[in-house]
Amino acid sequence: MGTYPLILTLDQHGLPHRWVSWQHACFYYVKDLVAWSIGETCFVIHGGINRLTGERSEIATNSIIAIKGKALAGKSFNQVPPLSNRELFHRDRQICGYCGKELPGSRLTRDHIVPVSQGGRDVWMNVVTACRHCNQTKSGRTPEQAGMQLLYAPYVPNKAEYLILCNRSILADQMDFLAQHVPSQSRIRLAA
Repeated sequence: MGTYPLILTLDQHGLPHRWVSWQHACFYYVKDLVAWSIGETCFVIHGGINRLTGERSEIATNSIIAIKGKALAGKSFNQVPPLSNRELFHRDRQICGYCGKELPGSRLTRDHIVPVSQGGRDVWMNVVTACRHCNQTKSGRTPEQAGMQLLYAPYVPNKAEYLILCNRSILADQMDFLAQHVPSQSRIRLAA
């Protein structure tokens, strides 16, 4: 069995939901939960051979599938995605919010604009990417208290932006679909 990229799932109204493995996509097909599918890329997954007929089973899945029913109910497109350093650094294009240097993830940290020690929360709107030096210089102070200027404003990525942030191997048809749901003011780099 070869390596397959992740499959983009949508709700049945066409809003992006999440990435799933080819195995999970097969589960949706077997349980008749796929409402419709799109995408230029199609994968054929081969199963076992039927002893009686000698035929080999197979399931074909497109790179983008919409899931039926209430399985996705309550999973709003506007739901705040989980915060992690990897996605934060991608949101901020791996640029320190204070000195403006673009650095590899190993040299970046999560900075709380209003420090946790001062009542700040660990949420998208209170964090920016910072190099280790700037984060240490700022320490447990706000940018104003530290005399440091914040170069860009934080924002909460929408579901499409988050799906782009958390998958490094997006197929062209998946990216084209997700790009339609990315706001024009987004800092997300869309593949050209």
